[in-house]
Amino acid sequence: MHTVHTTIFRLKALTLTALLLMAGTSQAGITVYTSQAAYLAAVSATAVDTYDNLPLDALNTPLNRTVGAYSYTATTNGTPVQLFGAGDGGDHWLSTNAATDNILFSNFSSTVRGVGGFFFGSDLFGDYTAGSSSTLTASNILGEVLTYQLILPTQSSFVGFISSDAIATLRFKSNDADNSVWPTVNDLHLSAAAVIPAVPEPSSYALLLGGMGLLGWIARRRRQSRQH
Repeated sequence: MHTVHTTIFRLKALTLTALLLMAGTSQAGITVYTSQAAYLAAVSATAVDTYDNLPLDALNTPLNRTVGAYSYTATTNGTPVQLFGAGDGGDHWLSTNAATDNILFSNFSSTVRGVGGFFFGSDLFGDYTAGSSSTLTASNILGEVLTYQLILPTQSSFVGFISSDAIATLRFKSNDADNSVWPTVNDLHLSAAAVIPAVPEPSSYALLLGGMGLLGWIARRRRQSRQH
């Protein structure tokens, strides 16, 4: 009888281990999305900074922004250290004071797991211009980094990054050889992690089902022993 009890205890422990493995399965690192719909489907509680309240003028940095439940900072590496409000009409964008400058987003709220937006180029007058590639580099608090090259972006070119840990920075720069295209951002998306049940590995299923089946077999054997 002691052997049966010991076997049952071990099987229960294995079954519990399988359940924990099923609940804790996750993927580390950063993933890039080039579809706004796919990005939104993979995150939750997204808030969008439209930049429509920015003046079409030079902006001193750091530029501290709040959108929904999130906050972040935008700055640049230029001299003077200024960003610039671009766009026209009621649709304003965030750009730089010089074409060679880049935009650095940082100091995100700790709950931010996704950041994205529409990344393209503008000209000296702050109007949209085509014909230049750009580079986006995202990092998380673990120091993991992912770089994405955006080729010939348009105003509808969406890029989003989702991390398993909090987003630390996002850097955006133009690769225009003539320094005539300014890096420009519209509708910056900030998002929390999606609430998605972990998908168990096949081995976890096998371990769980095998343990439960063996427990059932032992229980039947015990009932038969008592009857005899």
